[in-house]
Amino acid sequence: MGKFERQISEGVTKYYWYPGEKVDWIRGVLTVLGGGLLFALIYVVSKNLLLAAVVSGTAVQAVVGAYLGRRDAAGLSEFHDPATERREAVVDGTRAAWRGTLQGLLCAGSAMLVLNMPHSGFLADWVLPFVPSIIGALAHSGGMLWERLAQEVGTADVEAAAADADAEAPTKALEAA
Repeated sequence: MGKFERQISEGVTKYYWYPGEKVDWIRGVLTVLGGGLLFALIYVVSKNLLLAAVVSGTAVQAVVGAYLGRRDAAGLSEFHDPATERREAVVDGTRAAWRGTLQGLLCAGSAMLVLNMPHSGFLADWVLPFVPSIIGALAHSGGMLWERLAQEVGTADVEAAAADADAEAPTKALEAA
């Protein structure tokens, strides 16, 4: 949860709370701006609004899906036990709900963007609006897998270091004797 602090007067501070962290909002704005620039670039090159909408929507969905997948996997590894730590579990659940809402709104927005481009035909009406969302969902799964593998590798490194330390302990004891 992020906050803005505003000094009203001497000794009086007003706080404005917003969901997420400032870094996440900056990344989100940069991703959307990058998608807009990609849309403009593809439109200038191809002169096809439908193609530009599909490609830029897919690129934004892929980046956001991978990022949110990594955040979801990290959140799952830190999830608190609801029976013992209710407040922390509610915070974890609220963050996950916010990420899910954000990804759902982005999927709907990209489908609306594709549908509102001048087009005709079955492919443009029924297939292309789903492409960005499908790629975003696959990227979300890939991001979760990537984060999970990173956690597994980190755990394996710690276990290997502990095993090496245990193996060296009897050798050092013998050398000391």
